Amino acid sequence: MALGTATPPHEPRFDAGRICLDLLATAHPNERLHAVEPLCGWIVGAGLVPPGTLLAHADGSWPDRFRELRGCVGRLVRNALSADPVSYDLALRRLNELARPAPPAPRAARGQDGTLVRELAGPPECAALLAVVARDAVELLTDPVARAAVRECEGDNCSLVYLDTSRGRRRRWCSSEVCGNRERVARHRRRAAALARA
Repeated sequence: MALGTATPPHEPRFDAGRICLDLLATAHPNERLHAVEPLCGWIVGAGLVPPGTLLAHADGSWPDRFRELRGCVGRLVRNALSADPVSYDLALRRLNELARPAPPAPRAARGQDGTLVRELAGPPECAALLAVVARDAVELLTDPVARAAVRECEGDNCSLVYLDTSRGRRRRWCSSEVCGNRERVARHRRRAAALARA
């Protein structure tokens, strides 16, 4: 994809600033974790495993498990405590359970050209991959500075959450190229319509 172009709706997005927030984006605007293949693509794209890692052992339970984690992260990041403390506490308990397993063990190996590359010591298990994302969520939720930078997109019909690391912390959209561009186009159309009526 060319630099500066919008991500097509069927491709995963990795612009939220944290892996756990990128996981939230897999539900918008359409479900992207509906099967093993797109989930494996997301796992590789999110950098949970080194490029070229085989995930042939992934089975049909993996998407359900990642969607469960996504639901927990969504409730916690959006601070559902005020709306439903029981649901919040259950999500928090489950997040902590999912964060417990050891993440996949990396090792250095000689690549085809002789340079050292990162690979995993063995096939990554689902629980280990979930733990990486869950631990990222724990770090985000327990870091007051990072937590204060969490924003929800102001774009129409967009509920994506992102980490605002912009200067001045004035970022308004999940993506300037996606929602920001839509807002600028809508603003231009409103001005054109107003001028036409005048």
